[in-house]
Amino acid sequence: MKISKEEVIHVADLARIELDASAVEKFSHQLGAILEYVDTLNQLDTSGVNPTSHAISRSNAFREDTVCAHLPAERALANAPDKDETTFLVPRIIGG
Repeated sequence: MKISKEEVIHVADLARIELDASAVEKFSHQLGAILEYVDTLNQLDTSGVNPTSHAISRSNAFREDTVCAHLPAERALANAPDKDETTFLVPRIIGG
């Protein structure tokens, strides 16, 4: 499957990417090769293959949430460069 230079230019315009003539030529060949490979893959019979979201089996790595004691404010703030009695003080980053 061949992709035309005009199609490459159109997609580049949609993506707001400026391409010179050599890049258009290069990408039309590269994208054409990719599309030919995808076409080859599309010819495979996958009717008996279950859809997958990962190539390898994955399991959830989350742990159970458990309630436990929290760090006391004095200890959490011990090394803070700027603080008040219960909170960290940080520079304002949003104007207004």
